[in-house]
Amino acid sequence: MTPEMTSSFLLMTFAICTLTIAVGPSELLRIGAIDVDGHFTFKPSDLASVSSDFGMLKSPEEPLAVLHPSSAEDVARLIRTAYGSATAFPVSARGHGHSINGQASTGRNGVVVEMSHRNIGTPEPLVEPEEMYVDVWGGELWVDVLKKTLEHGLAPKSWTDYLYLSVGGTLSNAGISGQAFHHGPQISNVLELDVVTGRGEVMRCSEEENTRLFHGVLGGLGQFGIITRARISLEPAPQRVRWIRVLYSSFEVFTEDQEYLISMHGQSKFDYVEGFVIVDEGLVNNWRSSFFSPRNPVKISSVSSNGSVLYCLEITKNYHESESDTVDQEVEILMKKLNFIPTSVFTTDLQYVDFLDRVHKAELKLRSKNLWEVPHPWLNLFVPKSRISDFDKGVFKGILGNKTSGPILIYPMNKDK
Repeated sequence: MTPEMTSSFLLMTFAICTLTIAVGPSELLRIGAIDVDGHFTFKPSDLASVSSDFGMLKSPEEPLAVLHPSSAEDVARLIRTAYGSATAFPVSARGHGHSINGQASTGRNGVVVEMSHRNIGTPEPLVEPEEMYVDVWGGELWVDVLKKTLEHGLAPKSWTDYLYLSVGGTLSNAGISGQAFHHGPQISNVLELDVVTGRGEVMRCSEEENTRLFHGVLGGLGQFGIITRARISLEPAPQRVRWIRVLYSSFEVFTEDQEYLISMHGQSKFDYVEGFVIVDEGLVNNWRSSFFSPRNPVKISSVSSNGSVLYCLEITKNYHESESDTVDQEVEILMKKLNFIPTSVFTTDLQYVDFLDRVHKAELKLRSKNLWEVPHPWLNLFVPKSRISDFDKGVFKGILGNKTSGPILIYPMNKDK
């Protein structure tokens, strides 16, 4: 069976967008008097810390105040106070500040709800092993969710490539990575939510209860409320990962192999399928990274017919220590029908948690070179299978050429996920 759609992304972005509510500017001085179990802060350093985001595309603007909530009710009290007023100021829920265009900030007259700082009363992840789910605060970082669930030998099914993002932030967007072809994005693996609406109501929603709100909030860009709790579906966590990267010079062959891999059924399949475009020679070796062997550099001219663009297929097979004797054979069988460049295979084995946290290691390297906190003009696009070849010709080989060294990621997806 051939998938009906292949989607590509230039990169993933995550944010809870601004929720605008009505209150008079004259009431801003009363914000600190709102009865909350957490606390408001007006300190210049705290205001400055929430004045910009990961995108760094807009000039920083400090809000009037920052709320550090201890519960959903704290968030609701702020919004209820605001909802009863005559004029407007913005309230924005901020996870880890990874919005791209300033959505996690409010400007000078707003209040930022700082969701990711743990306060007294903020609930820790609660794992229910028998029911195979975890309840988490909306501001919890995925890396901390993973640590808690692994204590029970469990893990969420679907991930983003970067774990230092908030649960509420990614669920407000979709939450996509290489597992999405199999399990769907993160929003397809949510059982229940607690949401603070624009009127300051705390509402529980799921497929059976307040269904319209549930589906509106998931992937709703923060416009239908603020996620304060999410119930995430879990599965048994593997122990290790066989991580493989192979290169292609033909975009058509590359996408055909991606489509073949995400159409496979049963247990004998790869667990993660992703890819990226390489438009300059240095990037192939940077993206191969220190995880992989062999160590010798790869030249685009030696493997690419046009000498300018390569495509990398990234795949993994999860396994347990007890299966280490058979994983080689299983991977070999799975790769037999792929048509990559034979001399371009890079492979490594590592712990499951190390694979999921791989981008953080790259972040630390970039931070050491002052290359992390820089503008990130990133874009996400869904492209149907029928137009993906045109996209390659017009964008990868046309507009971009060899003019970018930034990552261009391609995630194949099935419509029914």
